[in-house]
Amino acid sequence: RDVTGVQTCALPISTIEPGTTIKGPTEIGANCVIRHSYIDRATLHDGVSVGPFAYLRPGTVLRNRAKAGTFVEIKNSDIGAGTKVPHLSYIGDATVGEKTNLGAATITANYDGYTKNRTTIGRGVKTSVDTTLMAPVSIGDGAFTAAGSVIGQDVPPGALAGSPGVARANQKTIEGYAERRAARAAAEAENNAEKSQ
Repeated sequence: RDVTGVQTCALPISTIEPGTTIKGPTEIGANCVIRHSYIDRATLHDGVSVGPFAYLRPGTVLRNRAKAGTFVEIKNSDIGAGTKVPHLSYIGDATVGEKTNLGAATITANYDGYTKNRTTIGRGVKTSVDTTLMAPVSIGDGAFTAAGSVIGQDVPPGALAGSPGVARANQKTIEGYAERRAARAAAEAENNAEKSQ
């Protein structure tokens, strides 16, 4: 491994596997696992998992127990505690809340050709595979995105947003989706419990 410029690192209780490069003033907390990745001027809090093949660029902060998985690039972003960016994603100029799951190929389209724009993603958000978030945009707490969606409008908390179907003419946002989904799951669980008696 190539470790240069690490300001602080809890090496005795963190694991940095071979093939990892750490560059510039980087901070690594306790109980982190870094696998074959490139980290440049980032901050990793306790219990963070990185890689393999992740690229953490300057200004990246991964809060406690966050994950930047396989083929993930993160730049100038604050990733909340317990949040997962598992694979094949680019998160740039974003603030992401706690316990959010950004599905495979989630992209923050942060550059409009003139300026870098920020994306704000709330707590407990779940993006489906192949979601593009066109900054500046905000995704509310507990919201969902449909697979293959381009999200260019703010999404309220608990809503399902996307442009389902083959034609992607307009984004469709379904208010109250999270509550209806939770109620349906509770009813199904109750029904299954009654059947098993």
